[in-house]
Order: sequence, then C-alpha cells, then structure tokens
Amino acid sequence: MTLRKLPNIIITGTPGCGKTSHAEEFVSQNPEFTHINVSEFAKANGCIEGYDEERDSSIVNEDRMLDLLETMSEKGGLVIDWHCCEIFPERWIDLVVVIRCNNTVLYERLEKRGYKQSKITENVECEIMQVLLTEAMESYNPNIVVELRSEDVDSLDENVFRISQWYQLWKKNNPDGVSNELE
Repeated sequence: MTLRKLPNIIITGTPGCGKTSHAEEFVSQNPEFTHINVSEFAKANGCIEGYDEERDSSIVNEDRMLDLLETMSEKGGLVIDWHCCEIFPERWIDLVVVIRCNNTVLYERLEKRGYKQSKITENVECEIMQVLLTEAMESYNPNIVVELRSEDVDSLDENVFRISQWYQLWKKNNPDGVSNELE
C-alpha cells in the first residue's frame, strides 16, 4: 500500500467563478502543491481529441488525461482546477472545493471574456441549477465537498485561507500520509 504525504484537492465550478484564481493563490501560499489547470494540461499533453463548435470548446480525451495524472495523484499535492470533477477517481481526492458565484457577476465575467451569448446562458443556467455542486456531492463523500462563494478579492482571500486551514488540519490528522486506496 502506498501512502501520499500531501492531499489532492479539486477546485471546480462554472467557468468564470474563479477556480483558477483560487488554485493559483493557494499554490502560491503552499508551494509544495502543484496546480493542474486541466484545460492547459490537456492541451500540453496531447489530450485534446476534437472541438465542439456549438459549445466553442475543446473536447478532452478524459481517459488519456487520467492515465497521465494517475502517477502524479499517487504522490499527492495536486490542486486540480477544472469545470467538472466527477471524472476523477474518488480514491485520489481528499477535498472538493466548489466555487460558486452570483449570477450577475458571473454573467459580466463571461461577457468580458468574449463568450458567445449561448455559452454565457448555458454557464449561468448551470450555476443557477447548482449542477457542479450536485455532481460533486453525488460523486464524492459529501463530507469532503465544500461550497465557497467568490464574488470579489476579499472572498478569494477568505476562501484560500479556509482551504489552507483545511490543509493544516489534514496534515495534523494524517502525519504518516493517507492510502491511495478507498477504505
């Protein structure tokens, strides 16, 4: 049985909620972690298998991506940043952070990014219906799923502080590390 000395964290949420900002800030304060922006990782590692014109986004070969991430996940210390979480094996993950955002703020952020109206509408509706929070709660033990709001820099700072507190508690409770297998 292998043990990992660092937890693996997923930071997920609707595009525009602040996943990447949270992941980058957490890793800047905790440099023992590695930030995996899945979109960038997939492109850099040949995991893009096509393009969805309707959604204006790349199609990721999830099996290939997971194969590449598996060895990294066994070592621990990953902060995985992506708009979905349910594809990552439960045994890899110690904390799932679902970033939520006010719909008006989200709309404005996506508009500033130049998203097509159909993509903005789809993402705002996803946020309204709590799709990513529901997926996280159904895919992982609800005890490891945390919902955090992110509308401004203050909430970003507070959220990163909370994630860092969780990490400190994890280290205290797991001084020898944790198994890479489900218990």
